[in-house]
Amino acid sequence: MQSKFAISDINVFKQKVLNWLKQFSTFCFLDSNQYNSDNEMLIGAGVARLYTSSSEDALTGVQKFIDEKKCWLFGHLGYELATSEKISHSVKEDLLLFPDLFFFEPAIVLRVEAGTLEIIADDPEAVFQSVQQQIPGQNKTGNRTVMVENSIGRDEYITIINQLKAHIQRGDCYEINFCQEFFAKDIEVDPFLLFEELNHISPNPFSGLYRIEDKWLLCASPERFIKKQGHTIISQPIKGTLKRDLLHDGNIMQEQSRLLQSEKDKAENVMVVDLVRNDLSRICKEGSVKVDELFGIYSFPQVHQMISTVSGILRDDTNFADIIDATFPMGSMTGAPKRSVMHLTDRYEKTRRGIFSGALGYLDPNGNFDFNVVIRSLMYNHSTKYLSFQAGGGITIYSDAEKEWEECMVKAKAIKAILGS
Repeated sequence: MQSKFAISDINVFKQKVLNWLKQFSTFCFLDSNQYNSDNEMLIGAGVARLYTSSSEDALTGVQKFIDEKKCWLFGHLGYELATSEKISHSVKEDLLLFPDLFFFEPAIVLRVEAGTLEIIADDPEAVFQSVQQQIPGQNKTGNRTVMVENSIGRDEYITIINQLKAHIQRGDCYEINFCQEFFAKDIEVDPFLLFEELNHISPNPFSGLYRIEDKWLLCASPERFIKKQGHTIISQPIKGTLKRDLLHDGNIMQEQSRLLQSEKDKAENVMVVDLVRNDLSRICKEGSVKVDELFGIYSFPQVHQMISTVSGILRDDTNFADIIDATFPMGSMTGAPKRSVMHLTDRYEKTRRGIFSGALGYLDPNGNFDFNVVIRSLMYNHSTKYLSFQAGGGITIYSDAEKEWEECMVKAKAIKAILGS
């Protein structure tokens, strides 16, 4: 059954629904922070059925799961998910323990659009009353200092960047996305409180709080990986970042212009656009893939970003597994050519990526879907008491190793701030 209810205050409702979600051991809370008018908030809570796998045939299995029933599904794709771009990832310590692929049909779906809440559940009225009874503002900001460690120190990071540039000079690749991990061991945190603080500091259009039993993702992503609407598929890779000067925000146009004029950032962006065009051409009708926007500059609370949009018309026989197989992992988190740089990141990065630089999102009953890129995110495993986040950037022949380090620190700043680090 489904019913609709009016919402008078979206921010109060958000606090109430987060409190209501505490009763569920598995849920997905997606928040566009009002950037997206179609789905301002989308929530799946409780498990009616699920599919999870880290095997080589995970995509085949999840397609069978999708085909069983037309319904809402929520879940994630991990970076190491086996696709046609298969490489043999080396074994690295993993204390977060997210599976490579996880999807669940929720017992309850809540969708907020234009001040209206739609509830799909056995008893929508009871669900609405349960949410309304929650007391907003119960999660209070606490004083904390989490001692965050780097997997790579500054000097080693700069050395690795120069080694990667040497690979580019030799023609091994054109661009490579390199990431490092920040982590804390033996730590206990309140994921709800941390997410509210992260979403307050960095309210981005593809944010989410995601729980699978003891595993948590707190996501403040500005980037869409891929969206399907009818027969149209779009991808919006981000390459190009400039720290926003909040003390002198009157210079916003000047800062945006600086980013637009950056040859290094444009080189990164156009390479990933070409990669996305190539990926989409494998599943789209001939001649339909096009660049809708190149080098678009968009401002967010912490940074300015260079975002391009690529779209295409899907072939009639294309399903979800086909689309993911052709496009994942996303080019903005690998580089070009994709397979070569995945080998290099596996060689030079110290830690497993897991759900980081994977994708979180949903499929609706009509087969449409929308997935983000898991960046600007905290990962936490309550059982292992391990807290982690990663940051990095695209390396090209134009990259300055010290500036790459600084960009990495800028991207990590919002998360470090809420940890008191």
